[in-house]
Amino acid sequence: MELGEMGVQEEMPPPGPAQAAGGFAARPRAKPRGLPHPGPPRAARARGASPPPEHCTRRTALYAVLGKCRRARLRSPLRALPAARRGRLRQPLSLCLYALRDSLRPLYPNGWFRLLDSHGLPRGGVRSLAALGEQVAVFRALDGQVYVVDAYCPHLGANLAAGGRVVGNCIECPFHGWQFRGEDGKCTTIPYAEKVPDFAKIKTWPSCEINGMILVWYHCDGIDPVWAVPEQEEITSKEWVYRGHTEHFVNAHIQEIPENAADFAHLTFLHQPVFMSGVDLRYTHSKLWESVKHCWKGEWQPEPEPNKHCSQLVVKHSLTVFGKHFSLMDLAVRARQVGPGLVYLIFEHAFLGRGIILQSVTPVEPLLQHVVHKIYYQRSMPVVIPKFILKVECVQFERDIMIWNNKQYLSKPLLVKEDSAIPRHRRWFAQFYSENSTRFTFQKGVLDW
Repeated sequence: MELGEMGVQEEMPPPGPAQAAGGFAARPRAKPRGLPHPGPPRAARARGASPPPEHCTRRTALYAVLGKCRRARLRSPLRALPAARRGRLRQPLSLCLYALRDSLRPLYPNGWFRLLDSHGLPRGGVRSLAALGEQVAVFRALDGQVYVVDAYCPHLGANLAAGGRVVGNCIECPFHGWQFRGEDGKCTTIPYAEKVPDFAKIKTWPSCEINGMILVWYHCDGIDPVWAVPEQEEITSKEWVYRGHTEHFVNAHIQEIPENAADFAHLTFLHQPVFMSGVDLRYTHSKLWESVKHCWKGEWQPEPEPNKHCSQLVVKHSLTVFGKHFSLMDLAVRARQVGPGLVYLIFEHAFLGRGIILQSVTPVEPLLQHVVHKIYYQRSMPVVIPKFILKVECVQFERDIMIWNNKQYLSKPLLVKEDSAIPRHRRWFAQFYSENSTRFTFQKGVLDW
């Protein structure tokens, strides 16, 4: 999928025959929305297509080069460019790399991150997924327990999820039949060996399954989970049922996304135009829709111990038509951020009922985030209501994406008094970084992730 590509998917279909057998059935993908994007598709860049055109921003061109360089395992990012352009871009690109290194926070915060939905992994199923700069194999044992291990066999590097199968609570390598226990990664069987060495094992990742999602715990120092993901009782009890989801890929640092919760000024400008004006920011303030406006009032606060890893944004939404208040669209939203990668958006309406949107942000690789929104709503309400809410939320989120995909992260931004919540949010979010957190590093002629 192209970086920054956006699409909406409706309700998930039940697992097909291939999925039930642990295979890799392709999920239908929605038609991309028509937002402008300055570079060629990601797949095209990997095949050696031309770099982004000259009118692209330097930052966007830089990300395109870095992505190609990393996938091709090139030691210098300049080799990702055609020879005719290397000399012309050598100095500006190097300056950009140093500027990027100095301004960015660590690439991967510590916390829980979504890998996939529970229904996408049947008993005996195996999935290969990219997350947090790693490739992992996720499998469900025959007793229903989910395990996450490194994708590559320590024997000769075969991908355990590419042809591997589940045997009891172990995953079997498709290359030589080595079997690794999901609980601790210990190798239990080597078909042709008299004895299994004690040191034969594979790395395991702490995981949990809650609210219809499979999540993995990441910590740069290998520390076990220090907080748990809260369960939404209405989802567990089936009081609220699944009504659809959206998926997006965002070309930005992960901290940019939750930081929006503390940026109240952008609510009254970026999200004020009515959703019907679309997602292309060049036209959202058109005179056609200026008589209809969204009105937002929000307040962000971190939570005290023992939930210091959580924060809350309370938003009150209203709609005005020709300057008059349209009370039917009054909506109260409470967005609870849980760690760096999960948000619970609970909304209540006097007539339209209650529901929740679960937002998950998972870093795939440096500066590429996979964002999923899943909506659960009261079973008694018509399906059209949560579908409409999800559509409006999708439009507003894609406006943010157009900003994120083309902005620069500033470690020392120019702020005014009314922006005081932004530095407070940054101090709160800093708890998810450690001294050894993975950072962007660059040396002349060498690119290290």
